[in-house]
Parts: sequence; structure tokens; C-alpha cells
Amino acid sequence: MPEHVSILQLVGVAALALAAVIWVAVLVRVLRRDREVHRVRFAEMARRRGHRLRALPHQRRKGPHVEHAELTPAEQDAFAFLARQFTDDRPA
Repeated sequence: MPEHVSILQLVGVAALALAAVIWVAVLVRVLRRDREVHRVRFAEMARRRGHRLRALPHQRRKGPHVEHAELTPAEQDAFAFLARQFTDDRPA
């Protein structure tokens, strides 16, 4: 045991390591538990619901309307000027 480490620090590290090992073991057990049973139940539910999930909302058939505004020639020139400034490689 190193001289500069207290007993409480060693016990704390050991407790954290033990808790991590237990947590991983429980997690693996939960993830492996009844995998086949859950797959069968999910497949049956999907067949009954017509291959749709209840939690997912219905999707719209088309997107929202696209907004469009005509620019005057002066606005087009101003936009072209700004675009040239942003694409210019020289620092401002």
C-alpha cells in the first residue's frame, strides 16, 4: 500500500470499482433478458397495427409552402455586392 494514500481513499476507489462492475453486470443482464420474447411481441404488435407504431406521428404527404419574394433590381444589385464581399478572399 502506498504511504501517501489514506485508507479512506483506497476504500473509496475499491467501492467505486465494485459499483462499476455491478452496474455493468446488471446492464448486460437487462439487455440480454428475454430478447426473443420481446422480438416476437413487437412483431405481433406491428402486424396488428398495420406495420405502424403508435408512438410515431403520421407524416405529412408534402412539405410546407415555399415562400417567395421578388427582388427589385436595386435589391438584386445590393445582394450581388454582398455576395461578392463575402466570397472575396481578402480580409476586410
